[in-house]
Amino acid sequence: MRLLEHTIQRITAPNADAYGAARERLRNQARPAGSLGILEEVGARLAGIFGTIDVRLDRKIVITCAGDHGICAEGVSRFPQKVTPQMVYNFVGGGASVSVLARHAGAEVRVADLGVDWDFAPDLPIYHKKVRKGTANFAAVPAMTREEAVRSIEAGIEIVDELTAEGPVHLIGTGDMGIGNTSPSTAIIAAYSNIPVPELTGRGTGIDDDGLRKKIAAIEKGLALHRPDPKDPVGVLEKVGGLEIGGLAGLVIGAAAHGIPVVCDGLIATAGALIACELAPSARPYLFAGHNSVEVGHRYMLEHLGLQPLLHLEFRLGEGTGAALAMTLMDAATRILAEIKTFAEVGINDAQ
Repeated sequence: MRLLEHTIQRITAPNADAYGAARERLRNQARPAGSLGILEEVGARLAGIFGTIDVRLDRKIVITCAGDHGICAEGVSRFPQKVTPQMVYNFVGGGASVSVLARHAGAEVRVADLGVDWDFAPDLPIYHKKVRKGTANFAAVPAMTREEAVRSIEAGIEIVDELTAEGPVHLIGTGDMGIGNTSPSTAIIAAYSNIPVPELTGRGTGIDDDGLRKKIAAIEKGLALHRPDPKDPVGVLEKVGGLEIGGLAGLVIGAAAHGIPVVCDGLIATAGALIACELAPSARPYLFAGHNSVEVGHRYMLEHLGLQPLLHLEFRLGEGTGAALAMTLMDAATRILAEIKTFAEVGINDAQ
């Protein structure tokens, strides 16, 4: 049995009794019921995942998966592909946006090379999981082979296995780096939503009107050529996806198998989460949405997954920045559940 199938079989449902007890405690706290909004449900879900009211998210890690994209040949991005390896070095050096926001959240940043078109030194402190040096141009040929698609997902699973071998992990944030990766992500949600590509396509790193027309045309061409079947998530990834998107999917599946909640970032990270949940619906209860980005396709992804984002900050960066910021709210949700006293604990009876 392959690692992917074995890992999916290992996923178990969160503890329904702990979730119910958490909802009951929240209902009876000394404040108007429901007054802390969606953080109440976040706290209850975390209680179900960990099987306790007093959840402590002590070890938080943002994993930024990187890969390059052949679709860039169609003029879909305003930045050259050489930026991808340069940003990997910036992540390692701690100078990137996600590095700063993760430090604020008390989280560590780890970087994974799934398909960067660059030879990193073996001793560079990243996860060396390169499947190939970038995908092919999916406007002309499939982005990768089916075996490569599976390998990219399994690489994400391996990363979680290696992380947990170091010690307990309480929360994983997923992020991305890859010039051109909003195009395959948009193609993925197009395959699952049947919404016209122009209604799903954003400007990514800030392309002009001409660049946007090229991007829409390239995505439409690839979808028409390959006709990815939404019932075959690996096939969707194979036809139009990115290697880092496969890695992001593997992180979600691997984390769920270890009972670890995952908070995903924006369009690209959520594309990976979508593939993961299509492959393994049992992973969905472990998934949280960090924010709703300005990339129009992201909203449709969140709707498809039934996820309510924690933040609306007009982010369009990726890297894991939105996931890192959302971690602070998830920490707050655990304290809301565990530390706000109930009416009974403060001596007020039948207040609700």
